[in-house]
Amino acid sequence: MPLSPPMTATAKDEWLAGVDGCPAGWIVAAVRPEGDEVRIAVVPRFADVVAEARGIVAVDMPIGLPEVTPRKGRHAESAARAVLGQRRSSVFRIPSRAAVYASVAPTPADDRERYFLACKVARETSEDGKAFAKQGFYILDKVVEVDQLLCAQAGLSKRVRETHPELAFWRLNGDRALAEPKKVKSRCHEPGLALRRRLLIAAGLPASVVEARPPKGAGPDDLIDALACAAIARRLHAGLARPFPDPPPRDAYGLPMAIWA
Repeated sequence: MPLSPPMTATAKDEWLAGVDGCPAGWIVAAVRPEGDEVRIAVVPRFADVVAEARGIVAVDMPIGLPEVTPRKGRHAESAARAVLGQRRSSVFRIPSRAAVYASVAPTPADDRERYFLACKVARETSEDGKAFAKQGFYILDKVVEVDQLLCAQAGLSKRVRETHPELAFWRLNGDRALAEPKKVKSRCHEPGLALRRRLLIAAGLPASVVEARPPKGAGPDDLIDALACAAIARRLHAGLARPFPDPPPRDAYGLPMAIWA
């Protein structure tokens, strides 16, 4: 992970990380608990992020998978959508653990057929008999990557927490949903990006980083989202972040199912 010098967890040199998925893997915004030092990198594996950061990691990826999906999805998603107004569609419905893992099964090899298989399993393992949107299918490989790591390392979920950029910006905007979308018709929407940049700068992140071009393998919206996650990592470190819902339910592996902001 090219964040030199190495990040450590000593009291005088602690690093936190905000993480978002991107086309090349994961974009990381590493920050101190306070101050304006920020390091940005794109890395291929989530395990490398966790190993390097050592402190709180706030990631825009579902953590905790239900065996049977409640109506309207995990309670974390329902709780987040309830405050996001027009931005609520950005919070995807995540299906059951069995459906998530079916989406990355080696057979069938075709994405389309795997999506249909995962939807079939999702309908069979949900209270309302519903599947999930195709848009959510393309993040499920990363959901599995995070889930496997947290299930394999007991206690890691104490410092690796789920967040969501739109809920983060809701919090940074005085608990008000943003009026402008980040994207329109799958393209970056500059007024929405500009609004989010202003909120990040107001939260104490340096303009030179917030307004910089993203690294290779990530888009402008990916950089902004990783920085929003970093802002929540700081809130988690300070004991200010709150879970949606509160208290969080836990999955069969003991992982808390909550989005923090």
